[in-house]
Amino acid sequence: MRTKNYISLKTEEETESNKSFSKGLLMIQNQWYAILPSKEVKSGKIVAAKRLNLDLALFRNENGEVACVVDQCTHRGAALSKGKIAGDCIKCPFHGLEFDKVGACTFIPANGRASTADISRYNVKHYKVREAHGIIYLWYGDTENATQDLPFFEDHIDDSFVFSEIEDHWNSHYSRCIENQLDVVHVPIVHYNTIGRGHKTLINGPKVEYIDGVLCTSANNDIDKGQTPKPPSDCVIKETYLNFKFPNVWMNHISSKVKVFIFFAPVDDENTILYIRFYSKLSKFIMINRLIAFFGKFANRIIERQDKRVVITQKPKASSYKSKENLLMGDGPIIMYRRIREELKNS
Repeated sequence: MRTKNYISLKTEEETESNKSFSKGLLMIQNQWYAILPSKEVKSGKIVAAKRLNLDLALFRNENGEVACVVDQCTHRGAALSKGKIAGDCIKCPFHGLEFDKVGACTFIPANGRASTADISRYNVKHYKVREAHGIIYLWYGDTENATQDLPFFEDHIDDSFVFSEIEDHWNSHYSRCIENQLDVVHVPIVHYNTIGRGHKTLINGPKVEYIDGVLCTSANNDIDKGQTPKPPSDCVIKETYLNFKFPNVWMNHISSKVKVFIFFAPVDDENTILYIRFYSKLSKFIMINRLIAFFGKFANRIIERQDKRVVITQKPKASSYKSKENLLMGDGPIIMYRRIREELKNS
């Protein structure tokens, strides 16, 4: 069985061009990227997903361990995601070749079980994946450089929280989607009737910090009464603040008991899937928290759709540290994000 997870429709020439462009310019190498919720890869199923400009097939072996291989058989090029699970392996739908969790070819039916021929040349490329917090992470880079730390906010979100989750596809590069969540200037304009009510269009600061790999900022907006905006040095990080960890996870710390978390799964150079979670532990009773989280996801959707309507129109699709955009003082979080991202890409 196969579950489809957004496939971008491009010609072969465009796809190859984009792969080169993405790897050379748009993605940070040697990072753990959050790419899918764990619940999407069920036992006995194969999930086809395009991530980081790669066509991937994800599955679980008999021990429940998630595996990720390139979605193309090395024999005749068929999509492995159209096949099925055979024990610990993914089985090609065309000629039955079987591959284990690290892409090693373990059996070729046409050769027979008695064959002693070396079949390692049929191995498919695999990607190192790990699971934590209900998320599947993929290591994008040199496997020998893989770290132990997965990007999340363990200090703020633990098992005492419950969450609800929604997903949405945006026709935009993941860098633009992330910047939108760090943008305090747009809040009173785009969200004038939701989280931006109050007409606080004058932007003080904001203060921005980058400590121990976490970018942190908060809005410090005022009603415009003719005053001069305060510089970042005169602002503080408020109790409601935003955190971001590279390469693609973000959190809105609404209070100690309510958080909104997003991981921005890069599809290709022009598409991203946002997985948005509403976390709650407002009540001592888990069922009440589940109910709060359930309704919270609808609030998330309303706000997210207000953002999406504008962000997908931005050109170019991907942001860059050196650009022709005329940025404001209030764009400080975006400037810091771009600078650090540029440093990481070049490191």
